[in-house]
Amino acid sequence: MSTEIRQSDLRNDNAVIMRRVAAGESFVVTVNGRAVADVVPQQRDTGRRAFVPTADAVAALTSTPLSRSDARRWLADIRQDDDTPRDPWARQSSGA
Repeated sequence: MSTEIRQSDLRNDNAVIMRRVAAGESFVVTVNGRAVADVVPQQRDTGRRAFVPTADAVAALTSTPLSRSDARRWLADIRQDDDTPRDPWARQSSGA
């Protein structure tokens, strides 16, 4: 649960409030009684990578080889579908 504080309290007691946030507390900052900001602890690293190194991607993609029949079916499926981008707002000719 967040503690409500006025902007002036945040300004005047900044160091104290930041120590409390670092300890895990959250605050809702108000101006003239209206909530304008949340001061919350920084989210911790979840351990998930923001990127995948090339070597890892190549290893993952090559670790499950497709059989030739799988490749042929995939290629036939791709060729069969018409995924041509179309403008949804283009006027259709009504023929009239």
